Amino acid sequence: MGLFDPKFEKEKLHKNYLEVLRTVQAEDRQEFIRWFSGFPDRDGKLVDEFQTTFNSTFWEIYLYQTFSSFGASFDWGHAAPDFDISIGGKDLIIEATIASNTQGKTPEWEKDLSMPLPEKFKFRPMNIESIIRLANAVTSKQAKYHKSYKDKPHVSNKPFVLAIAPFEQPYFNLQYETPVMALLFDYYIDEDAYNKNPEAYPNGPPGVSLGYVEKDNGSKIQLGMFENKDYAEISAIIFSTTATWGKVEAMSKNMNIDRTIFSVWYSENIDSPVKIETPNILYSERIQDGLIVIHNPYATIPLDPSVFEVSGVTQIFVDKVTRKIRHQRNGNVLMHRQVINIPKSMRANKLINSDA
Repeated sequence: MGLFDPKFEKEKLHKNYLEVLRTVQAEDRQEFIRWFSGFPDRDGKLVDEFQTTFNSTFWEIYLYQTFSSFGASFDWGHAAPDFDISIGGKDLIIEATIASNTQGKTPEWEKDLSMPLPEKFKFRPMNIESIIRLANAVTSKQAKYHKSYKDKPHVSNKPFVLAIAPFEQPYFNLQYETPVMALLFDYYIDEDAYNKNPEAYPNGPPGVSLGYVEKDNGSKIQLGMFENKDYAEISAIIFSTTATWGKVEAMSKNMNIDRTIFSVWYSENIDSPVKIETPNILYSERIQDGLIVIHNPYATIPLDPSVFEVSGVTQIFVDKVTRKIRHQRNGNVLMHRQVINIPKSMRANKLINSDA
């Protein structure tokens, strides 16, 4: 049974899964099957979970293909954590997780990316929701590390890295690093303040301290997880808002669709991000583009930065004394990407799909 051979009634299939089954996405599915090649189904549930819950399995397959492209060797001899790998002679353990929507709140797939954002779009509510969901992902995996992982011989004495992807709400792809940096270092980029009065901030959106964020039930989440030793067992966090089906589309040269890709790139050699509109046939994107690695300055077992010194990957370091943030950008790095698809057979009619 293949990934794209439905095993369940339509009502049980995930919304994202149904979208990628469309006939015009056959070449895109082949690109994803290439990513998947060699990835083991260790518990016999991979296909079921991909078809019914989609995002978590997609993220794991994305990570597998990314690490493979870095030349990683994999030890599949243990059921958990998710990845026991070696890159460039450096061993590390990686646990994958996602941030999902709270029950009763709008899921990430209920959006229309073909429509422009409202003129008065507010980033803070979106970012606060993301911070809350990311906090839940980090704390639950920290607890699992202490309960299930830390004493395993293949885990001890190796850097323990969390790989988190946000899928918790519509437009999650607009976050980039803002919510995760607020969660880990209490450093929040206030885009709303800048958009309201850009003349007051000639150097761009200001970075501010929020101290905490408040959940719907009134409980507070203190920010700054990586500002002390409370999370020292977590060596680093791998994060991406561009590891979506849009990356599959961006890497696939699907000639059955008129595809335009809108992207934002940044490098150390330019003063500000550059926005680009590119036809699919001329666009180039790699599996690792958009990946961020955030190091914990208090880690008990630090992650060797050389592991992720790869073109297109951003590494973030924070000095635990001065709190100064340093971005190590390896060449041009992807910040945002949006894919607009128009099947050629419907070119004269309407746009039917877009993907972050």
